[in-house]
Amino acid sequence: MLQPYIKAGDSLLEALPHWSKRQRWAFSLTLCMALLWLPGAAASTLNCHKTCICASNIVSCSKMNLTIIPTGLPLYMAVLDLSYNDIQRLRSEWTPVRLPKLHNLLLSHNNLTFLSSEAFVYVKYLRYLDLSSNHLQQLEELIFEPLVKLEVLLLYNNHISQIERSAFVTMINLQKLYLSQNQISRFPLELVKERSRLEKLNLLDVSSNKIKILPIDELQLLPAWIKNGLYFHNNPLLCHCDLYTLLAHWYIRKLNSAMDFKDDYTCILPGPQKIQERVFDLSGYNMNCSTFKEKDQEAFLEQRMVLLCDTKHRKMSKTWMMPGNVMVTHESNQTATVLKDGNLQISPVRAEDSGTYTCIAMSEAFNETIYVVLKVHNFTMHGGGETLNTAYTTLVGCLASVVLVLMYLYMTPCRCFCCPDKGKTRGDDSIHSSMLSVTPTHEDPTLKAELNRHVEFIDSKDLQGQNGKLNPNGDDDDDDLDAEAGSLMKGKRKKSVAESISSVFSDTPMVV
Repeated sequence: MLQPYIKAGDSLLEALPHWSKRQRWAFSLTLCMALLWLPGAAASTLNCHKTCICASNIVSCSKMNLTIIPTGLPLYMAVLDLSYNDIQRLRSEWTPVRLPKLHNLLLSHNNLTFLSSEAFVYVKYLRYLDLSSNHLQQLEELIFEPLVKLEVLLLYNNHISQIERSAFVTMINLQKLYLSQNQISRFPLELVKERSRLEKLNLLDVSSNKIKILPIDELQLLPAWIKNGLYFHNNPLLCHCDLYTLLAHWYIRKLNSAMDFKDDYTCILPGPQKIQERVFDLSGYNMNCSTFKEKDQEAFLEQRMVLLCDTKHRKMSKTWMMPGNVMVTHESNQTATVLKDGNLQISPVRAEDSGTYTCIAMSEAFNETIYVVLKVHNFTMHGGGETLNTAYTTLVGCLASVVLVLMYLYMTPCRCFCCPDKGKTRGDDSIHSSMLSVTPTHEDPTLKAELNRHVEFIDSKDLQGQNGKLNPNGDDDDDDLDAEAGSLMKGKRKKSVAESISSVFSDTPMVV
């Protein structure tokens, strides 16, 4: 026989003692609410008396063994603490409504392994997000795209091994990013590099990861306010002197990243043993790196020079003092002027501008003094080039002179004693027979007769009374001289034009 269907709730109410109908319904409602309030219950509703603590606009559900986020979160909530629970997935529907006043969300120490790409669509006004101490392995592209207001992001103590280059690209207000104690092997240079960096990011912590190589050259060019908050200690870095120079410079500048963790900057020495060494000890016997010394600024006359006041903090008022403790002011007629960014421009540079310049930077919380030594060369950059060209020209001239001397010494025409015997004796070939002849290149007999003259080099002792001079008039007084010269020309060999010209370089004076 079929029995009528009786609901479980109805049977429970009927089994109760002889309560009134109102009492039985009140008991049933209380039982249902108790089931909903159990920690970790599916689709649990927020209870500010059992599962969470509500204090004004703060809701704390920490250490309640929650597996999902409670529903019914108040719209006035500014801080939501869900840390130390067992929430494994942050889905897009964790809040079905917008929470316009929520600016702090804490999800640390859960077992989070998954973040939906739409998990933060309804919490666009977050300024602080803590996802630390979870099991995240990868940050997808544009996963934080809605969080344009976020200032602090904590991702340390996860299992992150890969970061997409565009994961943080929309977070234009991000100031502090903590990525330490992960499995990252690539330094995220795009976060701090010029033209791609987050403009407000002043702290990046990638310490205790698996980074072996750093972009040293790019890191040296960063402004001090970025380097001051750039932490990369406790990484298996490879030892080399550039790494030592980088950190030694930061330590001299008293940057926090180098001062606070000086002993934690270690590296692996070259070799199969992979010995770990402190970076600041590389100047010793291990690698014998040169001790770092701050370089002076160099300039030339009439140059435009800009001295940087590279402070550790941003938004500081800066005052410059010139050598001799002369303050740089806008009203003075000095060649030095303070630019809008606080740097000092000197134009044109003069020789008396050499010396130590002092930048005094101040803010409400910090004071900093930076010294810049300027060395001015006593010539212009263009003038220096002329000096170099003059020296080069002088060197070339000296070399050419040496070559000509060697040509004269070793390439002069040979004497008669080294030539074939043509009826001349060695004794007849002397300096007295040196002659320069000019032979015309045309057949004009008049001009040929005019040019067919000889210039002879005659020893003065052979021509007493004439003082070694030729008679320019060509009269009869030259007969005796011609006769004597004719006797000296006996046995004289004929020379070619080239040989005659080369004889000019002899030590005997040439008489014209």
